[in-house]
Amino acid sequence: MNIKPLADRVLIEPTAAEETTMAGIIIPDTAKEKPLKGKVLAVGNGTKDEEMVLKEDDTVLYGKYAGTEVELEGEKYLIMRQSDVLAVLG
Repeated sequence: MNIKPLADRVLIEPTAAEETTMAGIIIPDTAKEKPLKGKVLAVGNGTKDEEMVLKEDDTVLYGKYAGTEVELEGEKYLIMRQSDVLAVLG
């Protein structure tokens, strides 16, 4: 995959949603919570007003409705602004 986010945007690979079962009932994908954690795959160069703090391979937390979902080579990713990222997990 060869994609480079522009300005203060980052490309994130969401972690897989955990499958929860109750009494043998499997919850379908459409009812699962959207993952709030992911791995940064690529970062932009930042802007003159905002320095890029995130770097590749960071594990981050982001808001539930943050970013734009894109599909590349059959995989789903998120592109969002650095300001939409809530925290970096260390």
